[in-house]
Amino acid sequence: MVSFGIMCIVLGLRFGDWRNIEKYYPTILFLVIGDLLYNIFTYSNPTWNYNESWLFPNHTLANVWIMITVYPATVMIYLYHFPKKRVNQVFYIAFWVILYVITEIIGLHVLDLIDHFNGWNMWWSFLFDIILFVMLYIHYKRPFLAWGLSILVIIFFLNVFDVNLLYLN
Repeated sequence: MVSFGIMCIVLGLRFGDWRNIEKYYPTILFLVIGDLLYNIFTYSNPTWNYNESWLFPNHTLANVWIMITVYPATVMIYLYHFPKKRVNQVFYIAFWVILYVITEIIGLHVLDLIDHFNGWNMWWSFLFDIILFVMLYIHYKRPFLAWGLSILVIIFFLNVFDVNLLYLN
């Protein structure tokens, strides 16, 4: 987990557009806020969790590490290199979805860094990653539209996974 975060920082510094971080900062925050909402809404009944490791004794600390290392690097690289032509955009989004799915499979089955619960599986992760990468681009171009669509996505996932908001702490 630590080395993955450091690798993402290095890749972000090499391939991201750090000189123009102010262009990407709102979308980085959009991604972080979405993850924070997931953690709040599913605290009592998670669909997935990071497992403890030598540096991160719980899901929350591991998740914060991901938020401050992986998410900024992802957004900076993803949006900076986003293609102009529609057909190339489809392949570009597919590349990132596959990259994230492979990373999760390794974390789940090889490194034992992630566990799935309550009906969540790699197919749901695949669908979520498609939504995620489409939403990041929409947010970058039309933030208010992305927020509105995100509310619908949140409602969908809360219903599918029977998350009861009355049980929040």
